[in-house]
Amino acid sequence: MSTAGAFLRSLQNELGGSIPFHRFMQAALYHPAFGYYSTRIHTVGRRGDFSTMATLDRSLALGIAAWIEKKSARDVIEVGAGSGQLAHAILTSLGWWKRLRLRYHIVEVSPPLRKAQKKLLSGLRVTWHESLPAALDALSGRAHIFSNELVDAFPCRVFERTAGDWLELHVRIENGRCHEILQSCTVPDSTVFQHPFNAGQRVEVHESYHRWLQDWSPQWKSGAMLTIDYGDTMPTLYHRRPAGSLRGYAAHQVLNGEDIYQAPGRCDLTADVNFSDIETWGEQQGWRCVSHSSLANFLAPKLPTRFQTAAEAFRVLEQSHGTLFPDRKKSASQPLLGCLIPKV
Repeated sequence: MSTAGAFLRSLQNELGGSIPFHRFMQAALYHPAFGYYSTRIHTVGRRGDFSTMATLDRSLALGIAAWIEKKSARDVIEVGAGSGQLAHAILTSLGWWKRLRLRYHIVEVSPPLRKAQKKLLSGLRVTWHESLPAALDALSGRAHIFSNELVDAFPCRVFERTAGDWLELHVRIENGRCHEILQSCTVPDSTVFQHPFNAGQRVEVHESYHRWLQDWSPQWKSGAMLTIDYGDTMPTLYHRRPAGSLRGYAAHQVLNGEDIYQAPGRCDLTADVNFSDIETWGEQQGWRCVSHSSLANFLAPKLPTRFQTAAEAFRVLEQSHGTLFPDRKKSASQPLLGCLIPKV
């Protein structure tokens, strides 16, 4: 029996006969012995299992660099820097004088990716941290933070609407294969449950990301944060998607259904991000929504036409906390038109 199989069978026995999907996803992505991000992934892009916007075009780096300049940021933290290509493109686009004034920090939990980042960014002034709380402690809580395709890498809980109530997706191992079953549950804090879905609809909730925000939020004293990821707001996120958005990637092939379970740790697992949740959870921490748009709008006019459609599938949410920075003091009385997210 493989290491993954032995661990999952033991976990199933420990949990009483089935594994909640988010526990399966946590192990498949982050288990130190076989997890995808812990042991398998070495790069993203053409030679990896999937590509990100940062590996396809330089426009994302130019857009984030412009944001850093606008904020007159001194300390910037990138959370989950992938191969390091985005960080490299941002820093080199800023020019030597601006790089001299900027302190760039990376939080990366994947050992293979951290190794690739350090190789690529050798010679540039970058500091690595094991966690965001550690980075914030080193900066006395004052920093500008950004992430690109981070939220979707957090394990998500999966739910299905039935005629009577919501049930939660579990995984059961039988005869050497993983099968899906539904179990009764208590639903978490999410805007998704406020919508009257039809029976059979599946949804995902990134509850682990919510807990992560709560863990480090008290240490963030001031700054702004950009969250960039694929997804949408409610209820548009699940328009014509009764099966939800859960999927896997291996060698640039999309895996759906029970195919995602058959080789734990051998493929990436992901789900689209509910940005209505991300904004709501930030408000609960006392953060202010500064703007919310598609990535295409955020990057215009830097975005090449050939990437317009792809960029429309991504959202960019900016939130701020603590003392307003100079560019926001000047316009603090103006309405934040970019934050008119549909309420449900």
